[in-house]
Amino acid sequence: MYSESVKKLIGEFEKLPGIGHKSAVRLAFYILESDETAAKNMADALLEAKQKVKFCTKCFNLAESDLCEICSNNKRDESTICVVENVKDVAAMEKTHEFKGLYHVLHGAISPMNNISANDIKIKELVSRLSDDRIKEVILATNPTIEGEATAMYISRIIKTIPGVKVSRIAHGIPVGGDLEYTDEITLIKAMENRREM
Repeated sequence: MYSESVKKLIGEFEKLPGIGHKSAVRLAFYILESDETAAKNMADALLEAKQKVKFCTKCFNLAESDLCEICSNNKRDESTICVVENVKDVAAMEKTHEFKGLYHVLHGAISPMNNISANDIKIKELVSRLSDDRIKEVILATNPTIEGEATAMYISRIIKTIPGVKVSRIAHGIPVGGDLEYTDEITLIKAMENRREM
């Protein structure tokens, strides 16, 4: 039905997460119907990002130099580190404009089912950062999944052995606008555990 070049383009789009065949066809035809400059700009942007973007040597966020923009910002609170599972979580936290500390990106979570152990994610690097006397608190902001909870518990046990460093976990509960009747049991349990006085 399609030429080999078009099939190849569709195939490459299908490799992207969350893109099924119909979306891949739509994206491929968008590119084919664009002028050559638009297609070249997209190709250049892909190559430039792939060549320039690497991981921050301190927190493992995305960076174009040794340190990411957050780690190199001397206005950030260096006494607090927020631990997240992936780079997208940093972006989500930054959207709130509330957290002023630093981050540490684990690049995953402990998952025995997927053969991911503590050695496969950036836990050793986090512990190494905690030798800095300026760090007073680590906030565990892993996802509220079985893997995220296991990872938070594992890291918490390690940090509790380090004097002078407090460890906390972000609260989980019912989202604003949510209905109790549609809320799962684990979320309700967390909401009850994390209740606060009014």
